[in-house]
Amino acid sequence: MLLEIIATTVDDAVTAEKCGANRLELITAITEGGLTPGIGLVSQVVKSVSIPVHVMVRPHSRSFVYSETDVETMAAEIEAIRQTGAAGVVLGALTTDGKIDVRTLELLLKSAGDLQVTFHRAFDELEDQLEGLSTLAKYHAVTRVLTSGGPKPAPQSIPQIRRLVEQAAGSHLCILAGSGLKREMITNFIEQTGVTEIHFGSAVRYDQSGLQPINPAELRALSDCIHK
Repeated sequence: MLLEIIATTVDDAVTAEKCGANRLELITAITEGGLTPGIGLVSQVVKSVSIPVHVMVRPHSRSFVYSETDVETMAAEIEAIRQTGAAGVVLGALTTDGKIDVRTLELLLKSAGDLQVTFHRAFDELEDQLEGLSTLAKYHAVTRVLTSGGPKPAPQSIPQIRRLVEQAAGSHLCILAGSGLKREMITNFIEQTGVTEIHFGSAVRYDQSGLQPINPAELRALSDCIHK
């Protein structure tokens, strides 16, 4: 089982690695669902840890429908992130009719080069997720999909996540489950969905607040639970 933890600072990143995280998703603006962090922070985090760092590429929180200048900004950010030695980027784009924006995705994948690419929770706004997964499966540069199985928290979408895992099993894609997960129920969730990667943010922080630091004891307990 692979455990991905959200980091918003260098201290978060170091704590996460020490306490059992296998990979980081580096973001800023956690209360807005995550935006692109400053390149200085990206560089410092990559230097400070040995586990893979995947960096959010999202220019604003208005929507996942992007203008031409938004896409140019995202491409420039990806180019800069590549230079830091980060392992991957986390991105997503939709059309106005609620489908994956293939044109924007292709443009961003060109900038990503050999970086791993996670399609983020824009996926959870799709009308038809199974169709969306089929679309993403055409792009070998996209390595995983972060999803809660729809608009509800992941624990309330177990049947849908299981369907996505089953569909992805015949492809190169990995389903990364996140949103609303808690340590107390994670073993049952993994058994019921079949996921091999899970994503935690606020639930491993003090007061379960995105604006608080990571709680080392809680993260260690989670890591022990899933890695035993």
